[in-house]
Amino acid sequence: MKHLIALALCLFIFQTKAQTFKNPKSLFDPSPYGFSHASSVKTPGELVYISGQSGGLGKEHTLNPDFRIQVQTALQNLTTILDSYSLKPENVMKITILIVDHSSEKLKIWEEEISKTWKNKSFPASTLIPVPKLALDGMLIEVDAVAFKSLN
Repeated sequence: MKHLIALALCLFIFQTKAQTFKNPKSLFDPSPYGFSHASSVKTPGELVYISGQSGGLGKEHTLNPDFRIQVQTALQNLTTILDSYSLKPENVMKITILIVDHSSEKLKIWEEEISKTWKNKSFPASTLIPVPKLALDGMLIEVDAVAFKSLN
């Protein structure tokens, strides 16, 4: 009986703080740029791997030539997939962002839009990769992700 109580207590403790986002004080603060240096998960659960989401709108995958609109659409597409797992952006542990013809202007737009999606500012670990082209003509951004779903 004591073992069952101890096990239940351990599971409760692990489930209360399943996700951790870290930004060591000796490194620069990445939060204004919409990411954390590292993220981890300490409890049993389900990892959800999300394929690269573009800025294509709807089933027709309509690509607006405006970079900001494609960023907003890509983040909405990501959120739609998260919703299908009953998850929120805060459940994303790692993202990779591919940006065509990356520039400081595009980075600023990305930072503004990710801050609107990650309202609590617990940003995932992140890698941004500038690319010359993506899979389809007109695609300006692609975002993939790994999210965590707790078993509780």
